[in-house]
Amino acid sequence: MRGITDWRIWSQVKAFRAPTTSIGNLDAQAAASLIAAAGDVALIIDADGIVRDVAFNSEGLATELRGAETWSGEKWADIVTVESRPKVEALLREASSQAEPRLRHINHPVPAGDDIPILYSAVPVGDKGRVVAFGRDLRDISRLQQRLVDAQQSMERDYARIRTIETRYRLLFQTSADAVFILDADIGKVAEANPAAQGLLGQKKPDGREPALFGIFAPESVAAVQSLLAMVRATGRPDDVRARLADGDRDVRVTASLFREDQELFFLIRILMQSADATMAAFPKLKTKLLKLVENAPDGFVVSGMDGRVITANAAFLDMIQMTSEQQVQGELLDRWVGRPGVDLDVLMANLRQRGSVRLFATILRGDYNTPADIEISAVSVMNGGEPCFGFAIRNVGPRLSVEPKAERVLPRSVEQLTELIGRVALKDLVREATDVIERLCIETALELTDDNRASAAEMLGLSRQSLYVKLRRYGLGDLAAEGPNA
Repeated sequence: MRGITDWRIWSQVKAFRAPTTSIGNLDAQAAASLIAAAGDVALIIDADGIVRDVAFNSEGLATELRGAETWSGEKWADIVTVESRPKVEALLREASSQAEPRLRHINHPVPAGDDIPILYSAVPVGDKGRVVAFGRDLRDISRLQQRLVDAQQSMERDYARIRTIETRYRLLFQTSADAVFILDADIGKVAEANPAAQGLLGQKKPDGREPALFGIFAPESVAAVQSLLAMVRATGRPDDVRARLADGDRDVRVTASLFREDQELFFLIRILMQSADATMAAFPKLKTKLLKLVENAPDGFVVSGMDGRVITANAAFLDMIQMTSEQQVQGELLDRWVGRPGVDLDVLMANLRQRGSVRLFATILRGDYNTPADIEISAVSVMNGGEPCFGFAIRNVGPRLSVEPKAERVLPRSVEQLTELIGRVALKDLVREATDVIERLCIETALELTDDNRASAAEMLGLSRQSLYVKLRRYGLGDLAAEGPNA
């Protein structure tokens, strides 16, 4: 663009003020160099419009314009595209009439590619009607213009798609039978409400102290709705609560979710009328089937409050802890039976509060008659009526372990197995187990490196051969029976 601007400024200058003194005696070679340097391409045209000479100042343009070396002797109008020929004639006509030179966009055809755009200006030289045509390569500008057009078209497509989506959701919002509110999460102001929600707002009795939304609920339900919004904002997860409207005895279900728009937080609140929602009739039946499956599952399932006290438990869990009825466990702390009291359950619940779910937490379950069992717990944190609670799925993994008695103590084979003993074995026993594991692994590695050469392995470990054999017998490594008692 700067080159075009320079040409326009140049075109407004008629001539140098004192060319004979400022330029001096300029020979033809110097003039040709100046003409060639003035643009990316320069053409010398005679009075008949025939190209007499060509000079390129751009190597890339000369390469692209294959066949340009044959331009000499051809008419200028014959080496351009059809739509550019009137422009060539206009340039030559203006130059011959000594009119102010103008810039014109002319395209040169390329046999195997797109036309090459050149910005030409023609200037008369000499007294024989010859014209010099200076050309500037416009391909870079054309690429920028094409990118601008593509970007504009892409934006238009995006705008059209957004408008279509907005129209669909606006129609759904306006025709929904449920009351839907858009509530500003910071100031509690109703930003938008559909016709069903506006009907509820028209029936409220504002007292000037609470936001308009809370005025549609009965006084005893306002606290539950406020707690729902606070919990949804704190966790970011949608939830619901049951409430009662202020205009009568109608019970409703209030659902709330959080979304962000232009760096501001908003609540999307739906109020589902119990009598108007057709799906509510089928909803309890589905939940009843699910509860029956949980109640009869072979794995234990327990629901507790935030304090770890049991709210409900299925029959499998009662069987695990040797209890006969659910009433016996309700209100009791879960760590009475799960893990070490005050340790495992606290760790599990802390992870639940932080992450929302925990999988395959290994611990032990103590029955009411002190019959421990190895278990795995998968747990999740959920909201129920605005109150958080924890669900624990407990699986007995004892049958997976070998129950055959062994004469000798079996050592852990890895750090993972060693850490699984935490909570089941005292610390001093854990230290001894860790020492034995390290010692055994070192001996096995030394024997492997020395190709089972006991003497070399003992030297590598800094032990005597007798000490090494004692440890080999202790850990059951190697075949020592064949070597005799004095081996």
